[in-house]
Amino acid sequence: MNTVPSITLDNGVEIPQLGLGVWQVEDALATDVVTTAFEAGYRHIDTAAIYGNEAGVGRAIAASGLPRDELFVTTKLWNSEQGYDSTLKAFDQSLERLGLESVDLYLIHWQSLKKDKYVDTWKAFEQLYADKRIRAIGVSNFHEPALKRLFDETTIRPAVNQIELHPALPQDELRAFNAENDIVTQAWSPLASGELINNDVLKTIGAKYGKSAAQVMIRWHLQLGNVVLPKSVTPSRIEENIAVFDFQLDNDDMAAIADLETGVRTGGDPDKFD
Repeated sequence: MNTVPSITLDNGVEIPQLGLGVWQVEDALATDVVTTAFEAGYRHIDTAAIYGNEAGVGRAIAASGLPRDELFVTTKLWNSEQGYDSTLKAFDQSLERLGLESVDLYLIHWQSLKKDKYVDTWKAFEQLYADKRIRAIGVSNFHEPALKRLFDETTIRPAVNQIELHPALPQDELRAFNAENDIVTQAWSPLASGELINNDVLKTIGAKYGKSAAQVMIRWHLQLGNVVLPKSVTPSRIEENIAVFDFQLDNDDMAAIADLETGVRTGGDPDKFD
């Protein structure tokens, strides 16, 4: 069994530093995928309303027999549901699909600048947090200006900012801003959607430790202090992705990985995506 370390959020809640992302996992398959992850030692599952698999995740949780307080479950509010009242309704629907009475972390999925509803949405998040239906609240795909507006116009600062982050897009400035404001950085697409799996630099580093390029990237995230959410539906890779706590990258490895930065995204630009 792999033991995943935790990071303490600004409100004292502990979040496992490595979890399973289930983006693009069909609902019918999600139950088996999450069950495999539980068996491998994962206790942190990251889903979203738009993924269409909250029910499948919920079935795996119900069937696992694991105590609820041993699990960390994240879901997200989709763009079309932003706004105060619509957020409250959407959250109820997510809980029903998950079969849970509360979630550990709820995120605004995108800042959606054209809609300009994220402040009212956040105020609904604050109400849900006050009602103890969510243990921590955060955002996803937010840049510094939108974060600063939340700081100025609302009461609670986000505990988490989940962003696209991988060796080609290390997001140094945004990670630094998050850290300065006690916001934990989570990485989605942490393996660059598979585009770096065959990178020669990463493979060479991996060969030093008997690890894959994917394991090297996950280890890189962990050593930077990110919460990392690799996604896979393949049992062997789910198991491989959590087997990263028996080696450590040295300074030369970290420097070589830093040189892989290109600034190229695999997903949408938060300032344009709506």
